[in-house]
Amino acid sequence: MHEFWRVAFSRRIAVNALKVSLVIGTILNIINQGENILHGLPVAWAHVFLNYFTPYCVATWSAAKNELSRRTDK
Repeated sequence: MHEFWRVAFSRRIAVNALKVSLVIGTILNIINQGENILHGLPVAWAHVFLNYFTPYCVATWSAAKNELSRRTDK
């Protein structure tokens, strides 16, 4: 498990996951809270955070598992 976290927090995977998170998180926030944003209504900040954090976690997990699998397939 230690190896998983080392790979998951490697610069390459973290930067890629951040890029994915910014794109997908923005889309999710527009879908989920676009009307509130357009009408100047309050935004649920916990949901904003989760809309970015969730895709970051999914991208990180997927890339790290793929990298570890690739290493053991050699």
